[in-house]
Amino acid sequence: MARILTGIQSSGRPHLGNILGAIAPAIELSKDPKNESFFFIADLHSLTSLKDGGERRAFVRAIAATWLAFGFDYKKNVFWRQSRVQEHTELAWYLSCFTPFPMLANATSFKEKSEKLADVNAGLFTYPVLQAADILLYNANIIPVGKDQKQHLEMTKDIASRFNQLAGEDILVLPEPQIDERIMTIPGLDGQKMSKSYHNYIDIFLPENELKKVIKKIVSDSTPLEEPKDPDTDITFKLYSLIASPTEIETMRTNYLNGGYGYGHAKQALLECMLEKFAEPRRIFNYYMENDPELELILAEGEEKARAIAQETIVKVRKVLGFNS
Repeated sequence: MARILTGIQSSGRPHLGNILGAIAPAIELSKDPKNESFFFIADLHSLTSLKDGGERRAFVRAIAATWLAFGFDYKKNVFWRQSRVQEHTELAWYLSCFTPFPMLANATSFKEKSEKLADVNAGLFTYPVLQAADILLYNANIIPVGKDQKQHLEMTKDIASRFNQLAGEDILVLPEPQIDERIMTIPGLDGQKMSKSYHNYIDIFLPENELKKVIKKIVSDSTPLEEPKDPDTDITFKLYSLIASPTEIETMRTNYLNGGYGYGHAKQALLECMLEKFAEPRRIFNYYMENDPELELILAEGEEKARAIAQETIVKVRKVLGFNS
C-alpha cells in the first residue's frame, strides 16, 4: 500500500484553480484502495506571509470544509491541522541541523525573493526544512506536487539521506514526487495562472450574486456580438471547458464560431454551469462553515491519528540523536 501525503496552505480560501489543480486530483488518488492518504492543512507554513490569527482560523475552516465538500473520506484516511501536531516543528529543528546553508539559499522559492532581503523572514528561508519534516514524519512514499515543488522534494530526500547516513539505517523514508504532466494551468480572470497573489481567482463558494459579479470581470476582447469569435483564445471558454460536459463545450464552441453570441452569453453559461456542477459541494461547504463544532471534531479526530504516527517517528529520531530518556 502506498502512503500519499499532501498539504495545502491556509493563506486564503481555496479557489477554482486549487480545486481543479490539486484538491480534486488528490481526492481521486485517495479513493484508490491501494492508497493510504494523509492530507493536512499547512497552517504553520502560512505564517511566513499571513500574520493575522483570526484570518488564519477562518481560512483553516474554509480549507477543511472544501476537502470535505469534494468528498474526502476523513474516516478512511488522515486529515489534520499541521499546527496541532507539535512533532512537525520538533522534527523541523532536528532536520535543520542536517541542512547545508547553500541548499536553502539555492531554493527557488527563496531566490525569487532574495533581491529584497528585508522582506524575507527566517521562516521563508527555512520553509523547505519544515516541508521536509511534514513529509518525513509520516513515512510517506508518494507526494503529489506541481513542477514548481519538485526541487523541494529533492531537498527532502537529500536531508533524509544525510540523517539516515548518521543513523546507519533507513530511519526516514525517502519519498518520491508524483507530477501529473496532464494538469494544465488554470487561467484566472486576466488569463494569467489563477492565483491569490494575482487577485484573479474565482471562489466557487461565493453567494450566487457575488459569484456572478466575479465572472463578469473575466477579460475578453472587443469583438462585436454579431461577429464570430475564436474560442481557443478566450478565457471564459477555457474556464467553461474545464468544468462543462463535452456536449456543452461543443455547443459553446459552435456558438462562438457562428457569431451572434456575445461574451456576456458565455459568462452567463459559465455561471450556470458552475452552480449546477458544484451545487452539492457548495451545499456541503456551507453546512460545515455553519457548523464549526462538527468541523472541529473531524479535525481533532484526524490530529489524534496523525500524532500517533508522528510520535513513532520522533522516538526513533530522538534515539539516534541521543535525546531519548
